[in-house]
Amino acid sequence: MTTAMPATGKQHALLIAGILMIATTLRVTFTGTAPLLDAIRSDYGLTTAQTGLLTTLPLLAFALISPLAAGVARRIGMERSLFIALLLIIIGIALRSLPHATLLFVGTAVIGCGIALGNVLLPGLIKRDFPGQVAKLTGAYSLTMGAAAALGSALVVPVALGGAGWHGALLILMAFPLLALILWLPQWRQRPTGSLSGARALHNRGIWHSALAWQVTLFLGINSLIYYVIIGWLPAILQSHGYSETQAGSLHGLLQLATAAPGIAVPLILLRVKDQRGIAGLAALMCAVSAAGLWFMPDQAVMWTLIFGFGSGATMILGLTFIGLRASSAHQAAALSGMAQSVGYLLAACGPPLMGKIHDTQGDWRIPLLACALAAVVMAVCGVLAGRDREIAPE
Repeated sequence: MTTAMPATGKQHALLIAGILMIATTLRVTFTGTAPLLDAIRSDYGLTTAQTGLLTTLPLLAFALISPLAAGVARRIGMERSLFIALLLIIIGIALRSLPHATLLFVGTAVIGCGIALGNVLLPGLIKRDFPGQVAKLTGAYSLTMGAAAALGSALVVPVALGGAGWHGALLILMAFPLLALILWLPQWRQRPTGSLSGARALHNRGIWHSALAWQVTLFLGINSLIYYVIIGWLPAILQSHGYSETQAGSLHGLLQLATAAPGIAVPLILLRVKDQRGIAGLAALMCAVSAAGLWFMPDQAVMWTLIFGFGSGATMILGLTFIGLRASSAHQAAALSGMAQSVGYLLAACGPPLMGKIHDTQGDWRIPLLACALAAVVMAVCGVLAGRDREIAPE
């Protein structure tokens, strides 16, 4: 990673604005596709499993590109790496919006590469340039990301139905990375003044032999698996129960707002407790109950959507917090973060196409939803174990 001279005054404000605008691009350009999946599938004659690749491809990109992001930033600087991330997202959106099925998948993969760079580097930039405001800016970053994703999900269906079609609706999402790119242009001139060695952390393999590290990893990984299944297929699940496209799109946006909400509450709770077993188990069980509820009581979908969003968002924040709390050193924390992200995104990549295939075979969403509920119970067990007040043994 690189270090840079601290920004002051207008540069300071512009840097924060750029960070928050980049945050808006890291979810909406990916999840905004979900409300339009049925239209895309119908237009190109895709199976449900093939359509699920639109959710899986970015996750595979996350798993493959995330370990490379730190090396890219060390070579060309964090600011320029984030600029390249935004360019990749813009190029991917353009390709995805062209009327060709192959370009739909190619563009989606390119978007995933850009988001992967942003996911890894943006939190590091916050820690580097605002070490005294990490919690505050991370909360703002999470809320901004969730709010933008909710806005995108709520808008794409009305735009598509208004005459633009799904191609035009997806193209409109380019507004987020374009604005971020404009705000980030001044950062391109920033020159790195030093280097922080992260090589040993990135190549620390001993972490893979720790039971506690696996508990943290599975807690985060199973949450990613469940979240991306629900975020990818929620509109289709709701429409199978009689909800309109517009209603399904609105609930999809509500889910993402609910996911962002714990960014305010959970950090406040964590300041008051030393042992996180209870809150970790409760958050995971919220996901289990709501996944099952979407099948057994679909008429209460608003309630289940809110519960799932809050539970999944809280689980993500807890899992990221566990990385710092359970590691015994900064190097070990970096190694645990790399392990959790790679395993988590690989697990998440399996979910949408697998559940789509089960839907194609069974003809309904009962088994996928109940499988998510059972997986959330396993996640609760991992959360209770990971929430114990202990550290991974030093290397």
